[in-house]
Amino acid sequence: MDDESTGTTAEPAQQKKVARWRRAVRRGLWTLAALLTLVVLTAGAGFGTLVVRGSGSPDRSIRSSGQDAYWLGHAWVDGRKTQADVDALATQLTGTGMRDLFVHAGPYADDGTLDPALRPRAAWLVKALHTALPEVRVQAWLGNVLADDRMDMSSAATRARVLTGVDGILADGFDGVHYDFEPSANDDQNFVDLLAATRAKTRAHQALLSVATPRVELLPGLGLATGLSPVYLQWTPDYMRQVAGHVDQIAIMAYDSGLPSEKAYAGYVRRQTEVALTAVPDDVTLLIGAPAYHDKKINRYDGAETVSASITGVQLALAGTSRRIGLALYVDFDATPADWAAYEQGWSRKA
Repeated sequence: MDDESTGTTAEPAQQKKVARWRRAVRRGLWTLAALLTLVVLTAGAGFGTLVVRGSGSPDRSIRSSGQDAYWLGHAWVDGRKTQADVDALATQLTGTGMRDLFVHAGPYADDGTLDPALRPRAAWLVKALHTALPEVRVQAWLGNVLADDRMDMSSAATRARVLTGVDGILADGFDGVHYDFEPSANDDQNFVDLLAATRAKTRAHQALLSVATPRVELLPGLGLATGLSPVYLQWTPDYMRQVAGHVDQIAIMAYDSGLPSEKAYAGYVRRQTEVALTAVPDDVTLLIGAPAYHDKKINRYDGAETVSASITGVQLALAGTSRRIGLALYVDFDATPADWAAYEQGWSRKA
């Protein structure tokens, strides 16, 4: 995900130049990592194999099971959105299968503090959405950049301040906390500790704990190869399973693969889903992130990574299984009518 999830929402003028430079560096790393992934997939998992696996005939009767999610930007809590926007969103979502809305309510500061001034309309929004969409849960999307010069997850003091921020989020009435800390390294036990402590709080409030995760490693060692870039880490199935033991919901960001073919991307999503199904137990909701965004500086092959291809990959993976999972669309402020039509026609309950 981009700076909406992990960066600042309003930068002082003196920081804008530095922020632009950092974004340029990150995008450059994304490009290098994507190219490296393509090389590894071609030599290891097999580019042609992914094309074949994405070229099958999916069971189009596999539709939303009512567990889908939608990432919503910061405009919903800072005063830019009104009741009319809530009403329009309710019209769009009703009957589709959307169950959770991840509303950007941060980000955390690098020291782990969460400024309530970032979300002046949060309590209003939660009440308005509960009224307009009573079956939908509203979760606070929170995160930051993990780096030596940014947030240090190994700091017990930082993690304690993150938890204090969760108290404020729950007091606002949110139905859950959706963490999105990037890049989140494989086997990071500090992150697992934070999840365990957060879940104790959310459970005490009968709220959810959800986490956005990197892609799952498809072949042993593939995560190490692509992890040479700090922004392109992957998790092993074992670590995904460990994290799943401390949360209610996992949303895998199954995009930015670097694959130039829509069929190869569908095959990639299929494999992501198949491996994730073995790592995430049945009592934890599994969501597969679908790319309803179009930043070609990050997602170079925008025409290959599509919502339609994501749906095809998921349907192929679910054929012959009784397990039903959700689709998570990223992100509302960049989704096009074509993205939404693909979701409605290929997956949602409306079709």
